[in-house]
Amino acid sequence: MNFTSSDRAARFTESVIREMTRICLQHGGINLAQGFPDFAAPMEIKEAAVEKIRGDVNQYAITWGAPALRQAIAHKFQTFNGVAIDPEQEVTVCCGSTESMIASLMAVVNPGDEVVVFEPFYENYGPDTILCGATPRYVTLHEPDWHLEEEELRQAFNEKTKAIIINTPNNPTGKVFSREELSLIAELCRQWAAIAVTDEIYEHIVYDGAEHVSM
Repeated sequence: MNFTSSDRAARFTESVIREMTRICLQHGGINLAQGFPDFAAPMEIKEAAVEKIRGDVNQYAITWGAPALRQAIAHKFQTFNGVAIDPEQEVTVCCGSTESMIASLMAVVNPGDEVVVFEPFYENYGPDTILCGATPRYVTLHEPDWHLEEEELRQAFNEKTKAIIINTPNNPTGKVFSREELSLIAELCRQWAAIAVTDEIYEHIVYDGAEHVSM
């Protein structure tokens, strides 16, 4: 008996990142496709993990995250990002940013909606949008400084726009969105009742005096 994949799954191909890693291993190259640290994890983290294992901390946590972890996340946002959030109502812990992104989009996006995506983009954003039944509206970041054109961004928004994905600092370009650019995005989100979904996983990796600003 022959089985075929769903129409949804048939639209996707192998991860470009994993493909590059596979080819790199095949030819013995230096892998710049994935983030493989060349140093050990800090001893404090290892010891904390061992302590929890020995203390039998191994049961299911509350669905949206252990209270102590949510409180720590809220404290970090307040002190580093300058954003006050309620750990009981505004923090949900996921298994990494990949799950967080698709879960966030599926929570707010309906089939037929549109999602604005800046390109170049991290490879999951387009598929995440499609899996939600939405249509990605791509807006180009222009070389050499990867700036956005205000008019192009304005034209991407319309009555179908439900969300915009902002990755800052950006993968793969390294672009750090300026306060002015984020203010423009915020203005358009308010105008069209759209939700800004941000991926700020590289917030601590900024160079040349750039300032990371949270949406």
